[in-house]
Amino acid sequence: MQDKRDLTIKELAKDCRTIEDVHVMLKDLFRDTIQQLFEAEMDDHLGYNKHSSDGDHTGNSRNGYSKKTVKTKFGNTELRVPRDRNGEFEPHIVKKHETTANGLEEQIIALYAKGMSTRDIEEHMKDLYGIEVSAAMVSKVTDKIMPMVAEWQCRPLDRVYPIVFLDAIHFKVRQDNRIINKAAYSVLGITVSGHKDILGIWIGEHESASFWLNVCTELKSRGVEDILIACKDGLSGFSEAINAAFPRTQIQLCVIHQIRNSMKYVPFKEEKLVLADLKKVYQALTLEEAEVAFATFKERWEKKYPIIIRSWENNWIELTAYFNYPAEIRKMIYTTNIIEGYHRQLRKVTKTKTAYPTDDALRKIIYLATIEASKKWTMPVRSWKECISQLAIHFGDRLQAELSA
Repeated sequence: MQDKRDLTIKELAKDCRTIEDVHVMLKDLFRDTIQQLFEAEMDDHLGYNKHSSDGDHTGNSRNGYSKKTVKTKFGNTELRVPRDRNGEFEPHIVKKHETTANGLEEQIIALYAKGMSTRDIEEHMKDLYGIEVSAAMVSKVTDKIMPMVAEWQCRPLDRVYPIVFLDAIHFKVRQDNRIINKAAYSVLGITVSGHKDILGIWIGEHESASFWLNVCTELKSRGVEDILIACKDGLSGFSEAINAAFPRTQIQLCVIHQIRNSMKYVPFKEEKLVLADLKKVYQALTLEEAEVAFATFKERWEKKYPIIIRSWENNWIELTAYFNYPAEIRKMIYTTNIIEGYHRQLRKVTKTKTAYPTDDALRKIIYLATIEASKKWTMPVRSWKECISQLAIHFGDRLQAELSA
């Protein structure tokens, strides 16, 4: 077999003198090979070989060819597609309505997944292969992944997630002939084995209790029965929704976001003083120690910054939930750093795009970037063995079935 292949290569290469000659030779070889496959498919469809008497009086026969131009890695290639008299023949190697072949669609999707704009993809294809790829064609090719996006968003989930993180990342999307800000709300779960998993992404303009209740209901319909701890940024309406759908879930509000929001009201000259006093609150060893530190903070700063004091008091229960757990779990849940790390990976892909034409265009790029990012999530999160042991002690029966499986 190898000897035959070597002889074929030598025969094909004997007239090649330049790289351009090789390119032309490969293009011709590709075209001739596809043509032979078309003929074989037609033979199989009719049940007899070309010019064979076996085809007499069978009720169907060959009926010439139709021309078709296909974009390939070797450039535009003109093919002759066989036809039968009954009009029943449909080729499989290059299907009836396909206009690309030879892995070109996969390459377009791969470039799109890396955040390349439609114009960049057009230029890349023209420079590399000498073929014209329009914006409409790029959109049409990438639209083929939408069923995969829908399937991924509806896939079954685990019964229990020990920790879930929620956050939003904002994009500009065209709607009704104007550009508006929309948020992609992400839910990242930590499985019982300690691995990260994006449970879903929801795109919307406004968050509310009803919005988050729909999200929670969707998670339940996909198999989630229990969430032990939910960590969030200041997402409006989420607490009410999670309490309705998963009433036993403990909610932890991101302390780092709370500090950032507090510092918006503090002039630069006093930032270090205020931060030092807040640090005594959130880095306390016990809840009682944190309460004493906050009382001192309040006494010192309430007259100057009543908004800060009121915000901490209103959110105190959710801000201090992490004091219920040992140090290993505290480090993981008092911030939303894990999901923010995922969002930074999304930003690397989407940073060159100023606005998306539709919600679906945004969904496509987020899905592709998420699949690419998740390939690296092969190891459990740091210190997970210690965390799951402590969670098992704290939550008992709620984790027992999963740990025994």
